[in-house]
Amino acid sequence: MDLWIPDRPDRDAVGDLPEQVALHLIPGSAAPPQAILDAQLLVPDPENHRVLGLLGRMPRLRVIQTLSAGIDWLPPIPQGVTLCDARGTRDVAVAEWVLAAILASTRMLGELRDCQREHEWRWRTSGELAGSRVMILGYGSIGVAVEARLAALEVDLVRVARHARAGVHSVDDLRSLIGLVDIVVVLLPLTPDTRGLLDRDLLACMRPGALLVNAARGPIVNSDALLELLRAGRLRAALDVTDPEPLPSDHPLWDAPNTLITPHFAGDTAAAERRAFALVGDQVRRYVQGEPLVNVVEHGY
Repeated sequence: MDLWIPDRPDRDAVGDLPEQVALHLIPGSAAPPQAILDAQLLVPDPENHRVLGLLGRMPRLRVIQTLSAGIDWLPPIPQGVTLCDARGTRDVAVAEWVLAAILASTRMLGELRDCQREHEWRWRTSGELAGSRVMILGYGSIGVAVEARLAALEVDLVRVARHARAGVHSVDDLRSLIGLVDIVVVLLPLTPDTRGLLDRDLLACMRPGALLVNAARGPIVNSDALLELLRAGRLRAALDVTDPEPLPSDHPLWDAPNTLITPHFAGDTAAAERRAFALVGDQVRRYVQGEPLVNVVEHGY
């Protein structure tokens, strides 16, 4: 049974594999070898487009396991192939970034860092997080992790997910809720339903001075509308993802006021990478033993 994984530093975290499993490494820059077409278990890399282009030519392929929670970067999956994501492995990393981004934006650390570079001592009054109302838009496992980290900071939480359940609102209620919060944390997956969800009208419904934190996918937010509201001083933003991405060096979003931008790295810590590779090993052992796989993706989630 042939397992192919990316040749990345933490790949040893897959652990010991059953003896019937042959482990192969996908080169990062060189063309993949012809033998990869015989893969039964595949762990693709989002940046390796040559491997992604071969999925339809792998007749023995049975399972695709990603190292990421998001799977929107994958091409159509061949019929009969089970797709599993890495949900849960990067929750801590993303949740910590969200908390850091909220605190940095609230206490104006970006502006103060700019003042430091200019050797300028500029006193100002900042906000504080306590007493704020925070919406978690996409209340899955990462949303739960974000909530756990906000719990001690005296905020009120509004939870929103695809479907309503106890203590959680439906996305259908978003228009009536978004103007009631001070901070909106976007954690939704990118699907046809969520693409462009935060359009011009919804963004305009946010409170003046509200903070938009996007740790999900850039295309969920209308970039042009967001830029207009940032320039007008109506909103603030902390963005780990953008549309387009990577953000071109001459894009006006770089210079938008009250905006923090990081290069889509919120979930990319060494510990998260090891947890993702460890999940690969667990999945392979389940597959060999005939046990159900976890994190099976259905309907884009």
